[in-house]
Amino acid sequence: MKMILSIALGGALGAVGRHVVGHMVAERFGRDFPYGTLAVNVIGSFLMGFLVIALASRFDASPEWRGFLAVGVLGGFTTFSAYSLEVALLFERGAMQMSALYAFLSVILAVGALLGGMVAGRAVL
Repeated sequence: MKMILSIALGGALGAVGRHVVGHMVAERFGRDFPYGTLAVNVIGSFLMGFLVIALASRFDASPEWRGFLAVGVLGGFTTFSAYSLEVALLFERGAMQMSALYAFLSVILAVGALLGGMVAGRAVL
């Protein structure tokens, strides 16, 4: 239960951070391109990479703290950071083909699913 609450609290903070950063970036650079989302995804991916190294090599964080920071805060901020970590871990393990396949399929299938959902939503609603 402690882990669930840690993740939930972190997720709430991450989601608010996503909104604030995304809005600030969009206000600064415009809304004709998803600059806010791009910024959140890149920042979140960088922070996930940094956090994984910091937790593995410098800090002996409890499972609750790891859940709060990685799954909660960064997961709420951007799920792209988790995707980026998985691609990088496959690559670092020498599974370069699997890493490339996962990266390619994730983008193509996720965007395809989103477009399919839009078509379905328009058809039903």
